Amino acid sequence: MPTPHPTIALTLGDVAGIGPEVVVRACADPRVLAACRPVIVGHPEIVRRAIAHSGLQTKISEVTQPDESPPNNTLACWHPSTAPQDVVDVSPGHNDARAGRAAYEYLVAAAKAALAKQVAAITTAPLSKAALHLAGKKYPGHTEILAEVCGARDFGMMLFLPSGGAVKSPHGLGVVHVTLHTSIRSVPDLLTTAGVAEKIELIDGFLRRVGCPSPRVAVCALNPHAGEEGIFGDEESRIIAPAVQAILGRGRVNVTGPLPADTLFRRAAAGEFDAVVAMYHDQGHIAFKLIGFQSAVNVTLGLPIVRTSPSHGTAFDIAWKRPADASGMIEAILIAAKLTL
Repeated sequence: MPTPHPTIALTLGDVAGIGPEVVVRACADPRVLAACRPVIVGHPEIVRRAIAHSGLQTKISEVTQPDESPPNNTLACWHPSTAPQDVVDVSPGHNDARAGRAAYEYLVAAAKAALAKQVAAITTAPLSKAALHLAGKKYPGHTEILAEVCGARDFGMMLFLPSGGAVKSPHGLGVVHVTLHTSIRSVPDLLTTAGVAEKIELIDGFLRRVGCPSPRVAVCALNPHAGEEGIFGDEESRIIAPAVQAILGRGRVNVTGPLPADTLFRRAAAGEFDAVVAMYHDQGHIAFKLIGFQSAVNVTLGLPIVRTSPSHGTAFDIAWKRPADASGMIEAILIAAKLTL
């Protein structure tokens, strides 16, 4: 018998942004429908508006539980009881507390459904951190909310680019970040040897799950020229190198570093490495978005559930105006489906 398609919950994110549009466009893509059974988590009226805005003929069925099967040839839409109704009054392209609260409730409900095995994975459309804060939800972003809901202590944000195009590694290329949504000023004080080692092991484990038998992991330096023997900083010798040596001593991971970041990402894209451990958000994000902005997929590592998302943001400037590109959402759903196998 063929394996049933995994059910994947797709959260609308911030409804004032492009989330609703890229979600419905992705749900109309044959590759997505061949890989999974999508269920949209959000207000059905917003979903209908996004379908009309996108010029699609998709019909939705409102379900009361995420694992409820809709009638044939319809798309399941689940509006959690905890989510607000007033989100339908949100204007496009602006931060709004109502949209922030709705995005939070969609995410929490989807995560709890995944923990309860009602869905196999979740893929999240972008939310606005500012709208979250307006709603009184003082989180830096998706990752930290999910870690709290799931009770995860060792977790990380990874961007993943499938093989092809600029990425020459046959298994794709991943980058995980030791620090995440924080100020540049705070990064050196937040780095620890244990934290670097944890991220090395997390990304090694992920790549093995997607079929890379022996991942080649490279670790970024924090400072220019990897500190230049201490001239530009000592974090490399004091924090990062000891983490690399500790992992090598365990004999399970092929890891090297710390290496200067300005050349490391070029080497990784050329196929010399399968994964990179970055020290902070922009060190990894800028390089990856230059290499493959629309193809990059965000994967949260260290959770007991599968969560992916596109790497772009809410795009308030074009939301509900010009057509939005759904390729990032499609890639994120396909990676989520692969991780459920």
